[in-house]
Amino acid sequence: MMEDFDEIYEEEEDEDRAAEEQLLKYSPDPVVVRGSGHVTVFGLSNKFESEFPSSLTGKVAPEEFKASITRVNGCLRKTLPVNVRWLLCGCLCCCCTLGFSLWPVVCLSKRTRRSIEKLLEWENNRLYHKLCLHWRLSTRKCESNNMLEYVILIEFLPKSPIFRPD
Repeated sequence: MMEDFDEIYEEEEDEDRAAEEQLLKYSPDPVVVRGSGHVTVFGLSNKFESEFPSSLTGKVAPEEFKASITRVNGCLRKTLPVNVRWLLCGCLCCCCTLGFSLWPVVCLSKRTRRSIEKLLEWENNRLYHKLCLHWRLSTRKCESNNMLEYVILIEFLPKSPIFRPD
């Protein structure tokens, strides 16, 4: 009798998963906000494009979008100059230290990415999840070469949760 219960439970999970996949299949492609700065350290540009994407019209106010991008750019403005200084210092001393002088800039770059991820998480909880949007930092291939860059992906979440009749 317990075996039958487990089978029903697994079937319900499969139905839920199939329904979620169906909803995600019909959601629009995510909006990609690329870096637009003139300095890039380990794929992270010193600022993101603040022009309002037309695919977000009716989903979020242009002012809210601009305010969020301004907060992200402010975080980058505070942390990236320090990263660049450490990168230059690390490159100058690279031969003498067998590359270990680049370690601080790697750690600082990781800390900068984590700060931006936390900021985007706060933005999601504050506003964007209520609007069925999800912002996250992601890596993409550059359009011009084979290098990777960090971009902000704005994903569309399914509008209605899945309800099961009891």
